[in-house]
Amino acid sequence: MLMIKKVLIANRGEIAVRVMRSCREMGIGTVAVFSEADRSSLHVRYADEAWFIGPSPSNESYLVIDKIIEAAKTSKADAIHPGYGFLSENAGFSERCRKEGVIFIGPSSHAISTMGDKITARETMINAGVSVVPGTKQAITDEAKAEKTANDIGFPVMIKASAGGGGKGMRLVKSNKDLLPGIRAAKSEALSSFGDDSVYIEKYIESPHHIEFQILADKHGNVIHLCERECSVQRRHQKVIEETPSPFVTPDLREKMGKDAVSAARAVNYEGAGTIEFLVDKDRNFYFLEMNTRLQVEHPITENVIGIDLVKEQIRIASGEKLSHKQSDIKQTGHAIECRIYAEDPDNNFMPSPGVIRHITEPGGPGVRCDGYVYEGYEIPLFYDPLISKLITWSESRADAIQRMKRALYEYKITGVKTTINFLERIMENKQFTGGIYDTHFIDENMDELAGTSADGLAEAEDIAIITAFIDYSDNLSKLQSIKPFQNNGGNSPWKNFGRKKGVTRM
Repeated sequence: MLMIKKVLIANRGEIAVRVMRSCREMGIGTVAVFSEADRSSLHVRYADEAWFIGPSPSNESYLVIDKIIEAAKTSKADAIHPGYGFLSENAGFSERCRKEGVIFIGPSSHAISTMGDKITARETMINAGVSVVPGTKQAITDEAKAEKTANDIGFPVMIKASAGGGGKGMRLVKSNKDLLPGIRAAKSEALSSFGDDSVYIEKYIESPHHIEFQILADKHGNVIHLCERECSVQRRHQKVIEETPSPFVTPDLREKMGKDAVSAARAVNYEGAGTIEFLVDKDRNFYFLEMNTRLQVEHPITENVIGIDLVKEQIRIASGEKLSHKQSDIKQTGHAIECRIYAEDPDNNFMPSPGVIRHITEPGGPGVRCDGYVYEGYEIPLFYDPLISKLITWSESRADAIQRMKRALYEYKITGVKTTINFLERIMENKQFTGGIYDTHFIDENMDELAGTSADGLAEAEDIAIITAFIDYSDNLSKLQSIKPFQNNGGNSPWKNFGRKKGVTRM
């Protein structure tokens, strides 16, 4: 019997709706929180109750711990699910929930802080016997020592922010003359983005694959992995498309990486759902990159091939239950792909495209899942990530999953804002991608082809056609409404009883 009866979702958009759906299936009440910009958002409408937490900027609403805790206590929520982003990897938030007697559906503050600091995480993984990328073990404090380390490792090297993420505080340095300027630039950006200017040096892995392993761990010492996700289709270190199984990973490599992923989780006494990220070079040597101590954006593809609802597992683990599966139970079935649909303009350097959704038709049919939160008339705000939805397809083979994704993208129609749909369609047509022969440089190397204009011209024509048809429909509807309905002497339509047996009345 679950101890959790009501969950507050400390997030917004598609992930808030996604968590609420699993809660509803489990018979758990849901509480939404919302800012001024999100008053009409779908997660507010979907939840059992909703609480206003402040102005539109996230640092005045979704990132204010006091407001989240107050909403949880006022609504009498047993637990808080942080989703991803915002406070999901905030050790202080996890600890505050514990002190306030509210269950945090996620790991302990110790696990979050240990794995959230990349230097500490590297040291922890080394001690656990997990392979890491060659580099410094401590933050750079002496530029002369940094130069010696970089020359010992060999160029090119990466400068990375210890508290970083999303490509911020990161610099690729190809020669000694660029090292110190690179370190200073990375430190400045890290301080601005994270309030911490600690950076370290790491060997740059050329032509790498970004492979991550989903793990689950309970409060009783049980840890399993749910296989890998290939996340190498990236732009500026941000994931664009993910798939599972990886076309690059062999069964032997999967077994080795899976064992290291479990060891990494055990090293910090992890609880809940998490992700161990690796870089894999062209010779299939793999190195620990980082751990995400939360649910990942791309978790649905794992759910599709493994058959486990990860949100439900998170809730059960937080309630103190043991894992419902053993490692021997985990089998991959079929192939799944996820495309992230953003309100961005690919023809204008992927600039965010906020605005009102004028028309939306989401794809459907066998093997298609669309995790979104927008609707016709909804205004995408300026204040948050421009993710509109996640489009997921599943089929028995990779080739069929790609064909299904192409069909689903063709069906996906959105007007009113620019989107990345056409850009994703071109990736699905790319021979490198369809052949499974790609790494993290894929988009950069193919940008000329992927930034083609012919498909965008067609999409624009389709948008105009949809708008024209809607205007025509509206005009005709007005004319029809002006016509008085037919009435016979009895005041009833002659069609009401057409085809019915005499004496039979239907209400």
